[in-house]
Order: sequence, then C-alpha cells, then structure tokens
Amino acid sequence: MDRIGLAPAAHPMAFCSDVHGNLEALEAVCAELDRLTITDLFVAGDLLLGGDKPMEVWTLLQARNARCTRGPSDIALGTVNPANLRPDDAHEQDMAERFARTQKAVGELVLRRLVELPEQLRLPMIDGRELLMVHGSPADPLEGIGHELDEEELSALLDDDPADIIICGATHVPFERVLGDIQIVNVGSVGQAPEGRIAHFTLIYPKVSGALVEQTWVEY
Repeated sequence: MDRIGLAPAAHPMAFCSDVHGNLEALEAVCAELDRLTITDLFVAGDLLLGGDKPMEVWTLLQARNARCTRGPSDIALGTVNPANLRPDDAHEQDMAERFARTQKAVGELVLRRLVELPEQLRLPMIDGRELLMVHGSPADPLEGIGHELDEEELSALLDDDPADIIICGATHVPFERVLGDIQIVNVGSVGQAPEGRIAHFTLIYPKVSGALVEQTWVEY
C-alpha cells in the first residue's frame, strides 16, 4: 500500500483506469486535462497490455507524473513467461503473441516497475475523509466492483475498509454509487471502453464541504 504525502489533497485531480496500451486514448484524456489545467493524474492499473503502443503509454504516464496502482495484466506482464502459455484456439494464440510483443516492447526495467507498483493508494482529503484507489476492490485488488452488484455483494468487496471514497476500475463500465457513508466511483476504461472510441475518466474537486465528483469522457 502507498499513502500519498501528509498534506490533504486540495487541488483538482483526475482518475482513470484500464489504459491497456491505447496511446491515442490516453493522449486524448491528457489533452482534455491540459485544457482544464488539471495536472494531478492517478491511474488504477491495467496500463500496458492490449494496445500497440505500450512503451509510449508508459513514457507518457511517466512524463505526466501519474500515480499508478497495478492491475492483473501489469502483474502478469512482469511475472509470466510467454513460453509457458498454452493457447487453445486462434484467439488465445493472438493474445499470447500480443503478450510476448508487449513484454519485448517495454523491456525488463519497465516490467520490474510494473510489478513494484502498489496494489492501493491512499490519499487524505481536505474535508477530513480518505480516498482509496485500487484496481479491483478493497477485498481483492483483482476483483472488480461492477454496477450490477447488490448491496450485500458490494459490502463484501468493500471489506470494512476505512476509506470514505473508493476509486476503482477493472470492469470498464463507469458508475458512481453510495453505500452507507462510502462513496464508490468506478472510473471505467481509457483504452477499452465498451462504447468504442470513448475514453472514460473522472475528475475530483476537493472541497472543505466535501469532494465534488464528475465522471466524464472524451472521444478519440
């Protein structure tokens, strides 16, 4: 787990997830953040696997000083030998080849950096609350919080975590929901949105009276 700084967040922040190596989509999000003069970027994992420009995505995230957590594809890239993959059909063969190409494109140093990313980031807010960013859920960083879950299922995935705002990704479908005193914000996907050429992201404006959450998107 990584706890960011000591001073509570007081400036606008952008949160997103599931870039999946889609440089064009990430560039569109960054351009919109530049227009809004928002410099603080947080990304909830699944950064590089999927698109054709994984190294360029990593370079852009580093240039933006993005704070990232790791997702399952990030862990897999850093730990799985593609020679051990046994695809059963043409689709799985294509995925295995893409996996190997991504590893080769980013190199050993980036692969180690992916594995070293934290599972969670915690951020104190100016209103006294705490924000938690995780790829999946507090109970399991790899299990996503979906919009279709009922209250009992949601509660199980929150796992009595003390955070007041949960930022997550994994399911690629953005939504916002409140369960008791906990605000759950799934930020959707930058690079693999179900709608097609749409990149989801979420803006949070910290205020003493409570954070303002704005879920939005940009075309690319």
